[in-house]
Amino acid sequence: MRTKGCTALLLVALVATCYSQETDDEVTIETVEDTDIPYESPTPLDSSKVYFADHFDSPSAFDKTWVKSEAKKEGIEDEIAKYDGQWGIESPQKDGLKGDLGLVLKSKAKHSAISANLKRPFVFKDKPLIVQYEVLLQEGQECGGAYLKLLSDIRDTNNLKNFHDKTPYSIMFGPDKCGNDHKLHFIFNHKNPKNGSVEEKHCEKPKERLEESFADKLPHLYTLILRPDNTFEIQLDRKTVKSGSLLEDFSPAVNPPAEIEDPEDKKPEDWDEREKIPDPTAVKPGDWDEDAPAQIVDESQTIPDGWLENEPKLIQDPVAEKPTDWDTEMDGEWEAPLIENPLCADAPGCGPWEPPLVNNPAYKGKWRAPLIDNPNYKGKWRPRKIPNPHFFEDKQPFKMQTISAVGFELWSMSNNILFDNVIITEEVEVAEHWASATFDKKRQKIAIESDSVVQKLAKLTADYPILWAVYIIVLGIPVVFILYLCCKPSASQKQETEELAEAAMKKKTDEPAEAEDAAVPEEAKTAEVNEVEEEDKDSGKDDEDAEKNSNPDSDEDNEAVETNQVTEAGEGTRKRKVRKD
Repeated sequence: MRTKGCTALLLVALVATCYSQETDDEVTIETVEDTDIPYESPTPLDSSKVYFADHFDSPSAFDKTWVKSEAKKEGIEDEIAKYDGQWGIESPQKDGLKGDLGLVLKSKAKHSAISANLKRPFVFKDKPLIVQYEVLLQEGQECGGAYLKLLSDIRDTNNLKNFHDKTPYSIMFGPDKCGNDHKLHFIFNHKNPKNGSVEEKHCEKPKERLEESFADKLPHLYTLILRPDNTFEIQLDRKTVKSGSLLEDFSPAVNPPAEIEDPEDKKPEDWDEREKIPDPTAVKPGDWDEDAPAQIVDESQTIPDGWLENEPKLIQDPVAEKPTDWDTEMDGEWEAPLIENPLCADAPGCGPWEPPLVNNPAYKGKWRAPLIDNPNYKGKWRPRKIPNPHFFEDKQPFKMQTISAVGFELWSMSNNILFDNVIITEEVEVAEHWASATFDKKRQKIAIESDSVVQKLAKLTADYPILWAVYIIVLGIPVVFILYLCCKPSASQKQETEELAEAAMKKKTDEPAEAEDAAVPEEAKTAEVNEVEEEDKDSGKDDEDAEKNSNPDSDEDNEAVETNQVTEAGEGTRKRKVRKD
């Protein structure tokens, strides 16, 4: 059976291989070679809709556009107060497009700031604001930010060389991380219309996980869409991770509450906030013993047999010797160190024996009256509400302070942070076109280069299904060979098969049978004949009894019996007389 199964598998494999070879002969397979993705410095789809755009591919244009800060942070030592972090225009360390450069923060653990003026100020009126740029954390990020700021158009921002952490801004947007705290900032400064004060409003954190974008060392695209109807949308790699309203999704809220608690309202002295009180009518039971101990000595226990009460658990080591450098005046009298008493090793215990303690059934602890509902309960006290003297309602927080510049003001524990393809526009289509010409090509190149051999074969096979025939041929040959080795009969099996075939041939003729009989001893033949005769007698007796109890045979049955007897006699088999009654 095993030989037949192996033969069937072998035939199936051979048929599949032959069919694949015939099919393969009729088709020509073309090979696909990966090529570099072409890159050109992007140009905005509509320059009239753009307030700022820089791809950083021209170092000379960069020097004319961007200004490095020469300011100092306030309130810290001069050695670390300077904005002396280094910036450079470089290509990515890996997976970059040919000719594509970016703005790189070269320093770590330093204050770094750089900024550039917009082509024209953006006024928050009736046009949406779209801010988009790329960040590549080439060394990952331990602690620090990679966000940008949109600087407010006021007198303090006219000189970009004085750009520092206190420079007024309208919007701060971008990633930030320290430890396990991963953030994607969207902060805007809101001006109080009642008193003119400015307060930062922080967007709630996205529910999407951001950890991977800080650790994968891949370029990521950050997009902020801010609309005149006060709605906003934050995208990471073209996927929305947060959206909402300036009036609802920021802390502290843009508009203060209309009512507040009266700071001068005081809780009355007779105000009872207790929901439950001890029952004043309850009396301690007379048998309640507050002094009963929690545990008592178990009187039923006795000292175990063999307990060595007069032997201490620890004894001085008899073999210990005083160190030669021991100074009695300095170190005191020398005493040998203590060791466990060897006599206690085989005993239940040593030293004074004390019976164990058990829980005291009479123990009840301190008595306390049960609690009941407080009839004088008035609820939790809250100060009364009064109109908020600082209340205002700003229905258009979108109308922020006009912006006139963009900048990076950072401190990071990681260096070589690359920024690229910054664009500020009023049209979403313009930002999407800009990303298609830059970011999409980068990720496409990375995807192609990171494809494994299996992924590439899968894509190629999807385009050219005839490759399945090639796979069958290439993989089928070793499979057929292995099946052949597994199914090939061994020498002993082959010899056994030949012997069985030879024995079968001998039974077809009389001569080999006589030769077999000749080889059998006469005593064996006699015993065999006697055994056969005995079987015939028993068989005949059984047949005779069966025929007595059976119905009479018909003529056709008798004729069939006679015919059968003649046929059997012709074949040389043993004959037996059958009753015809």
